[in-house]
Amino acid sequence: MSLDTYNAKRRFDATPEPKGEAAKAAKRKAATDSASFVIQKHDATRLHYDFRLEMDGVLKSWAVTKGPSLNPEDKRLAVHVEDHPLSYGDFEGVIPKGQYGGGTVIVWDRGTWTPIGDLAKAYAKGHLEFTLDGEKLQGRWHLVRMHGKPGETRENWLLIKGDDEAARDDSFDILKELPESVKSGRDLKDVAKNPGDTWNSKSTSKASNTKRGKPAKVTTAAEGQAHAWPKGARKAVLPDFVEPALATLKPKAPSGDRWVHEIKFDGYRLQARIEMGNVRLLTRSGLDWTERFGDQVAAAFTGLPVETALIDGEIVVHKDNGASDFSALQEDLSLGRSDRFIYYAFDILHLDGHDLTKATLIDRKNLLQKLILADSPIVRFSEHFEDNGDLVLTHACRLSLEGVVSKERSGLYVSGRKGSWVKSKCSERQEFVIGGYAPSSTSDHAIGALALGVYEEGALRHVGRVGTGFSHATADMLFEALSAIERSDSPFRDKLTADARRGLHYVEPTLVAEVEFRAWSADGNLRHASFRGLREDKPASEVRQERPAAEKGRTSPALPKAAITLTHPDRVYWPKEGVTKQGLAEYYAQVWSFMAPYVVDRPLSLLRCPDGIDGKQRFFQKHAWRGINKAIDQIQDPKDKAGEPSLRITNFDGLIALVQSAALEIHPWGTTTRNWEKPDMITMDLDPGEDVSWAEIIEAALLLKGEIEAKGLAAFVKTSGGKGLHVVVPLKPSAGWPAVKAFAKALATDAAKKDPDRYLAVATKAKRRGRIFIDYLRNGRGATAVAPYSTRARPGAAVSAPLAWSELSEAIGPDYFTVENMPARLTSLKKDPWDGFFAAAKVLPKA
Repeated sequence: MSLDTYNAKRRFDATPEPKGEAAKAAKRKAATDSASFVIQKHDATRLHYDFRLEMDGVLKSWAVTKGPSLNPEDKRLAVHVEDHPLSYGDFEGVIPKGQYGGGTVIVWDRGTWTPIGDLAKAYAKGHLEFTLDGEKLQGRWHLVRMHGKPGETRENWLLIKGDDEAARDDSFDILKELPESVKSGRDLKDVAKNPGDTWNSKSTSKASNTKRGKPAKVTTAAEGQAHAWPKGARKAVLPDFVEPALATLKPKAPSGDRWVHEIKFDGYRLQARIEMGNVRLLTRSGLDWTERFGDQVAAAFTGLPVETALIDGEIVVHKDNGASDFSALQEDLSLGRSDRFIYYAFDILHLDGHDLTKATLIDRKNLLQKLILADSPIVRFSEHFEDNGDLVLTHACRLSLEGVVSKERSGLYVSGRKGSWVKSKCSERQEFVIGGYAPSSTSDHAIGALALGVYEEGALRHVGRVGTGFSHATADMLFEALSAIERSDSPFRDKLTADARRGLHYVEPTLVAEVEFRAWSADGNLRHASFRGLREDKPASEVRQERPAAEKGRTSPALPKAAITLTHPDRVYWPKEGVTKQGLAEYYAQVWSFMAPYVVDRPLSLLRCPDGIDGKQRFFQKHAWRGINKAIDQIQDPKDKAGEPSLRITNFDGLIALVQSAALEIHPWGTTTRNWEKPDMITMDLDPGEDVSWAEIIEAALLLKGEIEAKGLAAFVKTSGGKGLHVVVPLKPSAGWPAVKAFAKALATDAAKKDPDRYLAVATKAKRRGRIFIDYLRNGRGATAVAPYSTRARPGAAVSAPLAWSELSEAIGPDYFTVENMPARLTSLKKDPWDGFFAAAKVLPKA
């Protein structure tokens, strides 16, 4: 088609549309070059969308009756119409009634397009495949010509979205969510009322003064303050509240240059609304929680160089290991403590009289970053990563963070779960409605477990219980809150089983709990759940089961089950962390396959704390006690036939029997009971004195690694769960204890001789300050070291964590991994960090 048809259909003395001048239309240099595209929303006889691609100096045009869809399953009819001039791509206004195409037109989307393959051949064949890089539409698309019927005059094509990362299902209708013009920010009604302000490039509207790619600088009312307004910014009054954008759960993080990735924080989502020095902190449902977080947080925003702003972010409390922790945040709020709050700002919706929701994410973040004060201890900018999404998620999970949120660089801010934000988690975690509680078996004024549910079609479905994660204070608080809302009948839609009903007090389903769990069972119940806190910012009626589409119907791998009955399973072993006997058993179920080779069939020493880590009773035991469970094996030491038997476990039942017995630390020998006199590993314990940095401990471990490997042996590393690191060497059980201990002593002594100011090979406390004791004494007969994955009876519920050498960094300290975060770490790893440990064993070299 030429522009003759276009010109013949229009009276340019009556319509504001530009006249077609083919002679002035510049042709593209090559068939594979990117060129412009535009989609104009046209309210004529009936509403439709005009899809136009620059080809051969004109805009090839199709009228898409229902508009483009991001769902690859949708095939939208696209009627081929006359070519339009390139200048038409900027047209926005009102075509007078009675003229051809009479009605209102806006520029709904625009950008560049790139053909895939030979364009001339594809167009002649009737199947164009191409990519769009627009302000709204992205990714791969198809235009396919249909076979015409006899006598049919119009040429029908189909516009189809390619199945790629930009595709969406029917839950997101981009036409409804983003109806406005990308040129002026107005909708059809606005343009119809005032066409002279917006219709083309001759417009005097301030909204269209920003040239494409060249944002104008506008000085705000704040003296001396200027912002470079990004494309899409438009003047507007500061809103009271904007419904926040929410992320859709996916099983893995997306990849590609289109995406940036942010750390998923474990706190409360808050909007900071700033207006002339007045600051309000608003929850995701619009509640004003300013006073709950104290004066310091609000005051931190008053120092920002803004007059009006609406900032989106999350407020958190960091644990000692550096990770944000919702339980710690809840605890601080309940205690009225406000000195640990940190607000991470990750988006900005409004600034100094301008609505930024139609600007791209990357432009919004660039503007936000310039506003955040680098030295603010409370308000911080949430950095993003541009690496592959899977890589970012892997690193986040290895550090036991909650996960990542991936966002399209060019994405607009879309309220609700309808935009392009994607969340990928390191472990299963979501909100549940509390429908009942079981009282504690160890206290008359505390809860022992919560009965949970999710809403389905207006009714509450029971999903199981959570019986760990409650500190003493939390268990008491929940008992008081739930006792006040008890009811006589069940709030759950289905009749509960006898086990589910046992000891249960029903309550009104108004409170919401945040719970972390391992998986969903085949019958729709939670497995290995742990309480994280109450969610006061989300109504119970909105709680639904959250599961990525790719995981529907999938069951998790089977975890070991024990025949051991836990008495008082809600007894708290770590009070501050809320880790109960049941919680410890569930932790060991999740790490058993990794831990078993280092504890099965080995003589054990145990640290038992029957009343938890804060109790007075602490027993370090190598032999049996009264009432010991039969699953804990007793075996005679062949060199001590007259003495008491040693202890060992031979299976998972034995490990759970240790949990029942309050064994909070497990210390095995460096050999098995099948070969008492031939050690199969060496453990070098790096024990730092005062004033020794973590970086120095890492350096010492790497020094030992080099020395060990120079002798032809393999070296593995793990955190101690206490203060230092353990460097562990697998051995073929050939040498005896004296030779192994002598070898370990030589390693320590050699290191101390090389740098005596930093290392010691003797256990002299007076000389320990500022130096690291390289403890080789754990390699004598009867000596022990804490087992990989064993817990430590210390605050924090830390565990001794095997690491890959590449993971050694200042980000992971000696007590970084805990009962709470270790299972998520193991789930995220593609292989065991100590994979091949025993396969790497070598014979101890001769001295």
